[in-house]
Amino acid sequence: MLKVGLTGGIASGKSVVGEMFASLGAHLIQADLIAHELMQPGQDIYNQVVRRFGKEIVNPDGSVNRPKLAEAAFGRPDGGGSSRIAELNQIVHPAVIRRQNEWMEEVGRRDPHAIAMVEAALIIEAGAATHFDRLIVVTCSEEQRVQRFAQRLKLDLETARREVLRRMAAQLPDSEKVQKADHVIDNSGPLDATQARVRQVYALLKSEAEAHGIHDKSS
Repeated sequence: MLKVGLTGGIASGKSVVGEMFASLGAHLIQADLIAHELMQPGQDIYNQVVRRFGKEIVNPDGSVNRPKLAEAAFGRPDGGGSSRIAELNQIVHPAVIRRQNEWMEEVGRRDPHAIAMVEAALIIEAGAATHFDRLIVVTCSEEQRVQRFAQRLKLDLETARREVLRRMAAQLPDSEKVQKADHVIDNSGPLDATQARVRQVYALLKSEAEAHGIHDKSS
């Protein structure tokens, strides 16, 4: 089995690229979905987050209001309030990383030749890059991030720009991520070009996964 981390900055297109890899045969899990599950009422992570960030982030039904949590963690969009993203990450990241590792091991038990891919925004920032055999970084321009973020959340461009810049401040710049990557996928152009690059990278990963599986059987 080959453990692959898929990362990139906000609105770079990680999820789209991840779906492309999954359609080719990679096993894919999203760190965001793991975090969402861990933040359900009754979970230990939920209790810790609410205790630290206050009942203001909780909806009437008890679930976490993600926009309010983002505001509490990143600071207000108008620049007010201090960033507490490191505090939130210290609570959530260790549990998410544990769950990711358990999932990858389970995939490997079922299929020794599998590509187990974790899509996560903060693999490098969380110190989790060493948990993977290969790291893929998805990149695109800042303007494209703003446009995609605006479309996704139905925001005007200026509001989207402020939010993207606010969140980018909590992430390493692409230039540093690229230095740590085994493969880079430039998602600036048309989707056909991204798809072609994904197929190219997948073929390399598949060859390595096959070799890993053979090595694991012989060891």
